This record gives sequence, C-alpha cells and structure tokens, in this order.
Amino acid sequence: MTPAELASVVLAAAHAVFEQRGLDRAALPASTVVERPRNPEHGDYASTLALQLSKKVGVPPRELATALADELGRAPGVKSVEIAGPGFLNIRLDAAAAGQLARVIVETGAEYGRSDRLAGEKINLEFVSANPTGPVHIGGVRWAAVGDALSRLLRATGADVGTEYYFNDAGSQIDRFARSLLAAAKGEPAPEDGYGGAYIGEIAAEVQARRPEVRSLDDDAAQEVFRVEGVALMFDEIRSSLRDFGVEFDTYFNEKDLHDRGELDLALNRLRAQGHLYESEGATWLRTTDFGDDKDRVLRKSNGEWTYFAADCAYYLDKRERGFERVVIMLGADHHGYIGRMKAMAACFGDDPERNLEILIGQLVNLLRDGAPMRMSKRAGTVITLEDLVDAIGVDASRYALARYSSDSPIDIDIELWTRATRDNPVYYVQYVAARTAGVARNAAEVGLIPGDADAFRPELLDHEKENELLKALAEFPAVVATAAELREPHRVARYLEESVAASYHRFYDNCRVLPLGDEEVTDLHRARLWLNNATRTVIANGLYLLGVTAPERM
Repeated sequence: MTPAELASVVLAAAHAVFEQRGLDRAALPASTVVERPRNPEHGDYASTLALQLSKKVGVPPRELATALADELGRAPGVKSVEIAGPGFLNIRLDAAAAGQLARVIVETGAEYGRSDRLAGEKINLEFVSANPTGPVHIGGVRWAAVGDALSRLLRATGADVGTEYYFNDAGSQIDRFARSLLAAAKGEPAPEDGYGGAYIGEIAAEVQARRPEVRSLDDDAAQEVFRVEGVALMFDEIRSSLRDFGVEFDTYFNEKDLHDRGELDLALNRLRAQGHLYESEGATWLRTTDFGDDKDRVLRKSNGEWTYFAADCAYYLDKRERGFERVVIMLGADHHGYIGRMKAMAACFGDDPERNLEILIGQLVNLLRDGAPMRMSKRAGTVITLEDLVDAIGVDASRYALARYSSDSPIDIDIELWTRATRDNPVYYVQYVAARTAGVARNAAEVGLIPGDADAFRPELLDHEKENELLKALAEFPAVVATAAELREPHRVARYLEESVAASYHRFYDNCRVLPLGDEEVTDLHRARLWLNNATRTVIANGLYLLGVTAPERM
C-alpha cells in the first residue's frame, strides 16, 4: 500500500464516521496525507486528520480520533491504529499491505515518483546565462547542475517547463573580450581590463585560421571580426561543454533580438501605459520605489542609449508574452541586490511579483585540493571552470556534488573525497546501491531465481524489520519529489537517496538474504525479497535520473 493509497483509506474512514454521526461532510477535505512518524516505534504512518477536523465539527479531537481509529482498524491492510497525544493517529500496516509497494514500484517503473502536483503550471526556467566571454566558471556549473535537476523535477510533477539560456553578444564585456582577442593575435599582453588565460590565445588563433584576412585589417575592423567570430566560437564551446555535462536548453535567447525586434520600445510603452514612467534630466526612469525598490531605475539614458535594466524588462515581458505564467531566474551570489528591482519591475507590469517571478540565488563553490581552495584554472587563468571540475572528479560526481546541497549555502568540493571509492563519498555510496541491486538481479537469474509474475508475489512474507524499514523508505519517494519541486530544492532528492534508500538497503542486504545459499531451494521468500531488491533499483535509478546522474549496473 502506498502512502497515497493509505491516505485515501483514512479519508474513506472519515467519511464513514461523519455519516454515522450525522456530521457535516462538507467539512471533510478533498484529500489528506499520511506521514512517517519521527520515531519508528510509533508505527508505520501517522495522520493528523482528527486534529484538523475537530474544531470544524465541534467534536473533541481524541473523541474524533477514537472513532476514526475504530473505523480505520477494520480497513483491509491496516494492522492496528493507536491514538497518541491530543489526537494523532499512529497506523501500522500488515506485512501484505506494506509489501505490495514493491510490486507497485516495479510495475510502475520509470513513472514511479511522478505526479501531476504542478499540472497546469507553465514555467520558464532560466539558468547559467553567462556571457560568451570565457568558459563556464564553477559558479555557473553549480547552476547548470541545479537548474537542470530542477527542470527534471518540475516536469516530473506535471509542470510545463521551458529551459532558457540568455546571452549577449554586445556591450562592454564583449568589447573587452574582442580587444583581448586582438591583443593575443598581435602577440601583445591582454588589455588591463581584458581577459587572460590560454583560451584567449586559442580562440584568437582559430579566428585567424577561419578569417586569415583579419591580419591585414586596421585595428577597428579587426576587432569587429574578432568580436563576431570570437563570440560565436566561445558560445559554441559553452554549448558543447554544457551538452557534455548533460545540460541542454530548450531556448538560447540572444539579447540582441530584443533590440532588433523593437521589444525594448514595446516594454517601455507597456510600462508607460501602466503609469510608472517619468522623465528626468533627459532620461527615462521607471518608478520602482513604488514597489519597494531602494531607488528608481533608468531605462533610457539622456544620450538615448538603453540600460541593461531596460533589456531585463523587455526580456521579462517577452517571457510572459510567450505564455509563461511563472518566470524563474537563477542568479549568482553577487546578484542578491538584483531581487528588489526585478520584483518591483514585475509589479510595474501589473504582475504579482510573488506569483509570477521567482529569483533563486546560488552561493559560491570552492574546489579543494589537499584541503586548500584551487584558485587558478590551467586554461581560463583566473577562475575554476566546468572543464576543471569534470577533469577532477567526473560528470556524475560533479552533478551530484553540486545538487546535493541547498543552493543558498556555500559549498566546498574536496577532490580527494569525491573521487574515493568508499562509502564516505556520497555519490559512490548511492551508485553502489544501484550497482549492487543490478548485481543481485543478475546473480539471481544465474541460479534460477526470477521474481515471477505479480500474482505469484507473496508480499506478506516481507515481515522482517529491515524489509519494513526499506519499504517505508521507498514509499517516501513520490512525496520527496513533489516537495523538492515545489520548494525548488533538488538537494532533497540527493539526501533522501543517501539517508533513506541507500542506508536502508544496506541494512536490508546485511540482514535479509535474497539469494539462496549453495543447493538451497528457491522459496517464495527469496522471490519476494527479489521484488524488493528490484523496487529499490527502480527508486535509486529514478532519483538519480532527476539529478542527471547515471545509475550504473556495475562498478
């Protein structure tokens, strides 16, 4: 029995009690939930339904809990119900009802854990969005891992998600990038405000190979060639490195398109129609202080140039016009001050900034070698890059390490830890269970142990304490996925896989033999445990998929 099925049983018992007592059934909720109690000795699941309904119907909570317990105790699959405290219901399932979960998980397969919790929500999720002036640095890599995991979680809970990378091939940073390429081509040091690192020389050489005529152009013309060609090469590299990291975007959006299509004027006119623009000192301002910003923001300078914030406004409006009801933007630690102006901007458009716009801030990442932070990249020269991280610990470990922690917490990634083939390496600990469950299934087939069809499955035989513990851990998965999606916290999945599933499976494996020994006859208990083994494999694989990490069959 799954938690959702048990919740339906609890609600059905409540309907029966209300009918027996003549209580107003309109007070009953459309659905309810059951949770695992903190102390396993209190039962398999707990419900607070009696406490929730008591005031609504004017019945003392313990009296209502007693009536619910009596009714619920007669339900198939419920072994016992105890009343605790002011009216908590502590529920124990019989082994057959609990064990049926293994069959449900195996038969549901890759769909287990998915739901329609966020069905109907159309979400635009923007992450990484680094300008093409250099390789993706480690802060951007964190958002690549977390953002991609979040997109998978949102889709797994029914949301319609569009992932997006926003970039810019104009502006001061691109000018500095082009001047740096030109200097490298001429064998000169990088400009004082330019970009260093071996990659600048590599790109400059590639541009010259593609466009040999650049050598004969004057500096202004040559710089323009390096800008156009260099940005294209750099962005191709960024896309390729992200693809190798398992991250693809639905849309790559160029800021230049906003200008070319006149969308900045469109945004300006929309904000003017809303009554939030004013002119001062020859510039056009947006009155964001009306909505909590610390100062008003310039959209168009007195010389007619657009500000970066004007492009932000146009880009937000573009997303909303494309039908995205919720715009989620992931930004680095240095953008914390950005939140107020963006929320105010959404309000100026007439949106609800708490509903239509979410801004997630990610904190810094340090890559440690021998206990000390690595500061310099061999190729980028200044910052640690995606390439450096993957070279050090691999794609799976990188994605898991970056998604394992709450994004609002700084993290240190210790190279020695994350490359260690021991249980203290979190990704190894979880992937080892994936490999072990696959190995058990292979070895079972070799000795003639197969699960058999569902009708022959004997779930009531899974009555060992460690079997029950593992079943309860597997039952949590759908709720973990839903919560992680709603709270935008992929790390909940990683911690669940480690602390609930992997830990419980190891204890099950150590205490409950799946395979027959020697010439021992294959029994229904062996088959039932194989179902549970395979169910564990399914949950581990599904959870790792949501993090963009592989579930190996061998290690």
